[in-house]
Order: sequence, then C-alpha cells, then structure tokens
Amino acid sequence: MASEFAEKAKEAFMDDEFQLAVDCYTKAIDFDPKNADFFADRAQANIKLNNFTEAVADANKAIELNPKLAKAYLRKGTACIKLEEYYTAKSALEKGSSLAENDSRFTKLIEECDKSIAEEDNDLAKPLSPDLPRSSTPLTKPVTSVKPKYRHEFYQKADEVVVTIFAKRIPATSVTIEFGEQILSVTIDVPGEDAYHFQPRLFGKIIPGKCRYEVLSTKVEIRLAKVEAINWTSLEYSSEISVLQKVNVPSAVASQRPSYPSSKKTTDWDKLEAEVKKEEKEERLDGDAGVNKLFRDIYQNADEDMRRAMMKSFVESNGTVLSTDWKDVGVKKVEGSAPEGMEVKKWEY
Repeated sequence: MASEFAEKAKEAFMDDEFQLAVDCYTKAIDFDPKNADFFADRAQANIKLNNFTEAVADANKAIELNPKLAKAYLRKGTACIKLEEYYTAKSALEKGSSLAENDSRFTKLIEECDKSIAEEDNDLAKPLSPDLPRSSTPLTKPVTSVKPKYRHEFYQKADEVVVTIFAKRIPATSVTIEFGEQILSVTIDVPGEDAYHFQPRLFGKIIPGKCRYEVLSTKVEIRLAKVEAINWTSLEYSSEISVLQKVNVPSAVASQRPSYPSSKKTTDWDKLEAEVKKEEKEERLDGDAGVNKLFRDIYQNADEDMRRAMMKSFVESNGTVLSTDWKDVGVKKVEGSAPEGMEVKKWEY
C-alpha cells in the first residue's frame, strides 16, 4: 500500500497537483514511517506549496532515517534558502554535495548562499535607523498545531528569548531540538505516544551556537540567543509586523522606563502619567458614576476595618447606606435608608 500511494504522489507531482502529492505521501508514510525517501519527496512537494518550514521538518526526518540520502540535504537547503536561513542552508548543501559530487545543483545553491550571507553581513554592519522601518517579504506562515499536545509560552530579555514547553516527566533522550538562523525545531518523541513537533519560523534571527536547552521534570526550557537586541512582539514570524524596535535596557538603572524611537520629539512618559492621574483625581462625574468614583476613592485610602464597614453597609442596605465605622455596623445588620420622600421596597423575583 505504501508504494501505491507513493506512485500516486509522484503522478500528482508531475501534474502540478502538489497538495494531492503531499496527501498521498502522507498516506504512504502512515504505512511505512521509516522510509526516508517518502519524507524527502514530501519535502519537495511542500516546497512547491511554499510550505517551507514543513519542508525543513520532512528533510530533517529523512536525514535522521538515512544520513546518506543526498536529496534530503538538497530539499533542506532549498527550503532554508527560502526562509533566509543561509548558514543552515549552506551547511546542509555542503553535506549533500559531499554525497553527490557530480550534482551541479548543490554548487549553484551554495554560491547563492555565499552571496546572500555576504549581503546580510553588510546589512548587519550598518546601524539600524529608528526612523526607517525594516521591510520584509512574507515567505511563509508560521506552523501552529490546532490542538497542541503541550502548551508553550515565552518571555524575553535584551539578549535572549526563553521558550518554555510544559511537558512533564519527559526523558531527555526523547527530546530533539535544533536551532537554525530563524527556525526552532522541537521534537518530543516518547515511545508509545504520538510525536510532538513544534517548528516555528521565529520573529527574529538567533545565534544557533549560543542557543541551549534543558529538560526538567515539568518542562523543557529553551534559551534563544538574539542576533540583535530588538523587542520580539511575538515568538513566531508574521508578515504583518514590519517595524522592529531596539530594546533599551540600561544596566545601571533597571527600572528606567523604555525609550521609544521618534523622528519628532521625545515624550516625557513620567510627566504624561502624572497628568493623567491628576485628571482622574479631579474628574467630576454625575449620577451612578459619581457615586462609584466616590466609593472607589474612599475605599482606596481606607484601612482594613473601614473597608469591611463600607462593604457590609453598602451590600446589606442595597446601596443606600455607606458607613466607615466598623464598630457600629459590625455588630448589627444595616437596614436600608431611603432618601426623604421615598420608601425602601423589597423586590420579589
């Protein structure tokens, strides 16, 4: 059955029906999950669909199953170039070239990587102007699972991003993590369970050699070293985000407010906050809003006994009595007190 689905996949690929090819290769893999060629060929179909992160994942699996499969390195290199992962691409292509010395495709792609790396190094050498937003061409969408097996979250510092995957009691031998220039690949494959794959294209570039991870009893903690001290507004890359802000973290004063780049003038955020608080304090409201504000202001500055008295009197009197004397209201039930000319009635539901 596996070979039959593989043949159907090849036919679909030749007819430019790339999604059908992916589906057929997936069925072939279900019948023969140890076949490296199926993964490498599905990677090629994913490349045609611009599913570059999926293609890298398939190529990695093919290499894992058969480290001498040259086309797997070619697929990985091609997909990584599309993701602007030039160092990772070059490394894979050089390995594949050593396995297929007469294949000129490797040579051409390696030259393309060298050219892009040189251009990238020149760009990094230039200072980042806060007035000019960086533009980026959307190449792919981040891969997310509809129902992820493990929950993950992240936080960041000036020089690193820390990703936490909440997976309990996972053997370290079941965790495989790879770092690319802008790709994180996490695989948790516990025997007898479905494998977990998390392979996002990251918001910014990282330094693979300085990245590390640790498998703990309740989680897997991954530390990604940033290439630039920019603020990651999300973990995964998005074409909707084009402006990257420098992270301003003074070493001497950790509590100092961040400085936001502007081509016009610098905003005094402390002064602005003080003005807002002053306006809130002096604000005069009518009706229920005014009563609520009065209650809030008194409650904010009250001690514990006063707060207890206020809550008890207000609730028991249905909002008609507000007392701050706990000695008085603490020993009795507070009855409602209607304004002059009105009477208190109990509503029946």
